Amino acid sequence: MRAIHSVENGGPEKLIYRTDAPIPEPLPGQIRIRVQSAALNMPDLLMIEDLYQDRPARPFAPGSEVAGTVDDLGAGVTGFAKGDRVLAVCSHGGLADFVCAPATKTSRIPDAMPYDDASALLVTYGTAWHALKDRANLQKGETLLVLGASGGVGLAAIELGRALGARVVAGVSSAEKLQVARDAGAEDGLIYPTGDLTRDQQKTLSKEIKALGGTKGIDAIFDPIGGAYVEPAFRAIGWGGRYLVIGFAAGIAALPMNLPLLKGAGVLGVYWADSLVRDPEGHARAVQELYDLYARRQIKPRIQARYPLEQGIPAMKHLASRRATGKIVIEL
Repeated sequence: MRAIHSVENGGPEKLIYRTDAPIPEPLPGQIRIRVQSAALNMPDLLMIEDLYQDRPARPFAPGSEVAGTVDDLGAGVTGFAKGDRVLAVCSHGGLADFVCAPATKTSRIPDAMPYDDASALLVTYGTAWHALKDRANLQKGETLLVLGASGGVGLAAIELGRALGARVVAGVSSAEKLQVARDAGAEDGLIYPTGDLTRDQQKTLSKEIKALGGTKGIDAIFDPIGGAYVEPAFRAIGWGGRYLVIGFAAGIAALPMNLPLLKGAGVLGVYWADSLVRDPEGHARAVQELYDLYARRQIKPRIQARYPLEQGIPAMKHLASRRATGKIVIEL
């Protein structure tokens, strides 16, 4: 089969395209999927650089989010049949003609949902839904700040925050990206500097975030960026605020622990992938809730770029450039 493989530690330039990769056999409890569409996510980059918590043996294909048809069933799998249209989350393997995914992380997709939307739905919207609904308990009328708001998970957080009745404001790195966030539903926003932030830049950023929060302050911060943005953002959070740790695109930050105390605020880790294993029933409910929001047109994956599998390496380079505003999809 065709596949994009990581054969050594490194960035997208270390990946190879193969046409002779072996077709995987489903283990007990797994479903083999003929992939029609796969979406890229930041963990795919971290994994090929050995920077992610999951480190599969090489060679492996990156790609953790796919949509396609059921091709074969492992022992013990019930409730699915060959030919079913499904989406699935797998730790890796998605950038290939076939991938095996746990049945517990596989869901049938509605007839009206195309494969590209299905492949771009679950990781970003699932993460954002788990963060905002389960972890932050975001309420109608609260103010939500989304950092990295023009990326796939950031745009999902904007739409879902609005669906929950929150006022959503955005933090991005350029005027172009701010417009993307506004188009997705952000009411207001700011442009933050990139690179290493000086102390003065951090203080200015904190003041700008406080201004977005008004007199009450920011109720919840959705942060897939990390790095030097964490402390100035947290200093601007309102009393009793919730800081959602989604990821570390700009690096892992250190936070003075007197700040949560003084703010009466919480730092909440969001490990959506692990929550699927720990609470499969909750995951199934969340998937149906996302399907319902999609059917009501309250959410819609924003696909910025499409590549054939043969161009999977340039697609990964596109993701690594951090110029993407929305999702990057591989079509097979």
